[in-house]
Amino acid sequence: MKAVFFDRDGVVNRDFGYVYQQEDFIFMDGIFELLEFFKKQNYLLFLVTNQSGIGMGYYTEDDFLTLSEYMQREIKKELGFNFNGIYFCPHHPDDDCLCRKPKPGMIQKAIRDYKISLDQSILIGDRMRDVESAQHAGIKYKILLQGSQTEEPSIPISDLYQVQTLKQIPDLMTTIYK
Repeated sequence: MKAVFFDRDGVVNRDFGYVYQQEDFIFMDGIFELLEFFKKQNYLLFLVTNQSGIGMGYYTEDDFLTLSEYMQREIKKELGFNFNGIYFCPHHPDDDCLCRKPKPGMIQKAIRDYKISLDQSILIGDRMRDVESAQHAGIKYKILLQGSQTEEPSIPISDLYQVQTLKQIPDLMTTIYK
């Protein structure tokens, strides 16, 4: 099975910092079209998201799960499907967990759960830690949605592509698969 792993804040929804309430959850321009594009090509769709606001006490795991249910409902209402799975790290940034990106724990769990083919899979993120987690996990293609972040990778990254908007990704995919 091939899969696309999406970061949440800054890719699926606008990143206002510690988004956990429905009224603050605004879908990114082009996300519905992008999800539909990959679904039509038989990709599994996963969300992999650091949610350190839980570990820092800004909101609860139940708050996150409630917002995730809302997100899934809205996507399903718009497209007739939603994410195949949601993986999240609730830990504080200082915790030495295996799931917090840039570590690959969330992706590795999805790979085990769904028997995902790494060489056909993609990660789309807006921070270098997203890309590094995909590199650590062995995901072939990494797409970085550029914004105000100008981080340099702390490890060598292969097959990294950069775009300014989500709407550029379908055209990029035709270039990648030539």
